[in-house]
Amino acid sequence: MIKQSALNPENAAFRETVPAGEYFLKVVKAGETIRILDLEGNQAADTLFYNAHNPTERYSAVDTIREQGNVYLTAGSKLVSSENNVMLEITADTCGRHDTVGGACAAESNTTRYALAKKCMHACRDSWLVAVAEHEELGMTKRDITHNINFFMNVPVTADGGLTFADGISDAGKYVELEAKMDVLVMISNCPQLNNPCNGWNPTPIEVLVWS
Repeated sequence: MIKQSALNPENAAFRETVPAGEYFLKVVKAGETIRILDLEGNQAADTLFYNAHNPTERYSAVDTIREQGNVYLTAGSKLVSSENNVMLEITADTCGRHDTVGGACAAESNTTRYALAKKCMHACRDSWLVAVAEHEELGMTKRDITHNINFFMNVPVTADGGLTFADGISDAGKYVELEAKMDVLVMISNCPQLNNPCNGWNPTPIEVLVWS
């Protein structure tokens, strides 16, 4: 569902551009709104959410899909945690569809989906592992890398229940906004994937904005 935001970027309390292949890590407090902006279009932003005070509570794709009765995320979707608490709500969305069933790219998926020679190509799971390794204060390891959302990524579910990685439907300037319902640790991998059309074979930067 397309829904425009009333928030003005000039009034944002925080702004940061995230290059393709880099990670973003920040705590967004309850009541704050975070916007993920697709600067050049057709870019996937693979995102994990955790309770900022207890990272063992994290975003759950299974519980979110069950609660809303739909596999696609858009304005009005409430993102539910592994403890069945609402972590964030999507309050604006100019793209209209975001994936939470396709998972994130990894060395293993690059190998099995594409070729053994693709194994060492940079993947989202690598970016998240670097994030937790560079932030030991979080007390997290690779076992904490679980369900994610692929913002702006188009993964249609076929009539017989299959998944397809289709060309993106986002464009330059499209964005999604989420209001935090608890203090949330946001961990984004700005996807470096070159082997499927999720980034149009040309990964590009995103911008993250936060309003208090």
